[in-house]
Amino acid sequence: MNARVLGNDDGETVVLAHGYGGTRFVWDDVVAALAARFRVVVFDWSFSGAAAAAGSGGGERYCSSYYALADELVTLMDELGVRRAAFVGHSMAGMIGCIASVARRDLFSHLVLVGASPRYINEDGYEGGFERGDVDAMLAAVDADFAAWAPGFAEAVVGADHPAAVAMFAKQLGAMRPDAALRVLRAVLTSDFRGVLPDVAARCTIVHCTHDAVAPLAVARYMQRALAGCGGEADTVVIESSGHFPQLTAPKEFVKVLEAILLDN
Repeated sequence: MNARVLGNDDGETVVLAHGYGGTRFVWDDVVAALAARFRVVVFDWSFSGAAAAAGSGGGERYCSSYYALADELVTLMDELGVRRAAFVGHSMAGMIGCIASVARRDLFSHLVLVGASPRYINEDGYEGGFERGDVDAMLAAVDADFAAWAPGFAEAVVGADHPAAVAMFAKQLGAMRPDAALRVLRAVLTSDFRGVLPDVAARCTIVHCTHDAVAPLAVARYMQRALAGCGGEADTVVIESSGHFPQLTAPKEFVKVLEAILLDN
């Protein structure tokens, strides 16, 4: 999983987990600042383009199931001897961390869920951000021509006002195998893990952008109500930024937010 351990060996361990289309390099703009205070772990999920390039995943052995990915995370943390860590999960990785924390409470002291969502499709009484037809059309576009679809998706989710960040994410996304990109995206967009949230016992903080193109702020509010940690509610921090990637579009603010959260443990 291309794991790297960086920073202050005397500090709290912070595990940074990227989401769909990303790699461990999506954290590059924030790692140095965090490593000054914390022991930081970065890695690539088996479906990522970086894992494929390194021969450690992205091919026949990649996982698309959230539960299988949660097993990957637990195995990695066991191999590194990590216990009672703060886990920062971006996008789909947030819910993977929730699942893993239910299975292995000893590994997690705090879950920081960045732009996470348990359900992306709208239903009566629930705003997920997408209609079912939108999801079907997106999956059909990926199936038809992933290379043609990826640049437009990168711009939509990162934000056209941040061209350097769009280019960085587009390169990482484009390195995925097309079959892996389709299977993982289908797993993400059709998932429903709302039932997991009440079983999460670790302390939780939700970090969400005001104008997230993937998960609207209503999702963060739903998660805040549903999570079982912190006496029945999680804390929520809203970053004044557009897009789904605050670590790319507002890195200084994102570091300040993380430091305030983690130093308050």
